Amino acid sequence: MKKGPAQLEMEALLTAAFAPSRLAVINDSAKHHGHSGDDGSGESHFTVEIESIAFAGLNRVTRQRMVNKALGDIPGERVHALAIKATVPGE
Repeated sequence: MKKGPAQLEMEALLTAAFAPSRLAVINDSAKHHGHSGDDGSGESHFTVEIESIAFAGLNRVTRQRMVNKALGDIPGERVHALAIKATVPGE
């Protein structure tokens, strides 16, 4: 599946903010076709898996808040649902 503009922008923003050792921005929208939040764009539901030393010593909620902040208005305005798994190397 070709990456859309929201997916590419999320990858760029997260790379700039966290210099991750691993990053996967996965478009889950096809699994939710026709469900609530599906706006027909093909970019409504995503999973972010990010590994960065920037998350060291922080709890899960703080890590998720950092990711959401780095993404600006994308979650909630351009993307309906975002699952976040933020880890440090070795977790």
